Amino acid sequence: MKPNFNRGRNRRREDPHKTNEKIEAKEVRLVGDNIEMGVYPTEKALSMAYDQGLDLVEISPNATPPVCKVIDYKKFLYEQKKKQKEIKANSKQQEIKEIRFGPNTDEHDINFKMKHAVSFLEDGNKVRAFVFFRGRTIVFIDRGIDLLMKFANKLIEDGVAKLEMEPKREGKKVVIILAPTKNVKK
Repeated sequence: MKPNFNRGRNRRREDPHKTNEKIEAKEVRLVGDNIEMGVYPTEKALSMAYDQGLDLVEISPNATPPVCKVIDYKKFLYEQKKKQKEIKANSKQQEIKEIRFGPNTDEHDINFKMKHAVSFLEDGNKVRAFVFFRGRTIVFIDRGIDLLMKFANKLIEDGVAKLEMEPKREGKKVVIILAPTKNVKK
């Protein structure tokens, strides 16, 4: 048997809206520019659309009777696609940045890492701070939790972050997650 490498490439995508002759309802509520709005038999609505050189497009199929609009269908699809692209471009995907500590991390190192956390949070990203315990340092879990809470409290006091997840042990780590407050720049 020969493999089919063209799977799905030649298939035509089904239109999301019913247009012209594909509309099955007996009567439709007609809307659009240069059209008197109202309920018409489908054939009459179709002839009105053809007279203007436009398409009859079913916008709301679940309404009774279905709502149809007289528009240029290709232009309508283009504008919808353009709106979707714009919405996608304006929405920023939130990332989770990680900051790692050891159980014996010094005060200076904490302050240095706090500057990084502030910049991450101001960019609108979440921060996942964790203390990693190696070997016998696992006995200092309380010290790790205190370090993380001190770190989080400092960021919360500065108004840069809010605590999203309390300290939680995950294997050889103790983890907290901080989210940016609403008043940060995006």
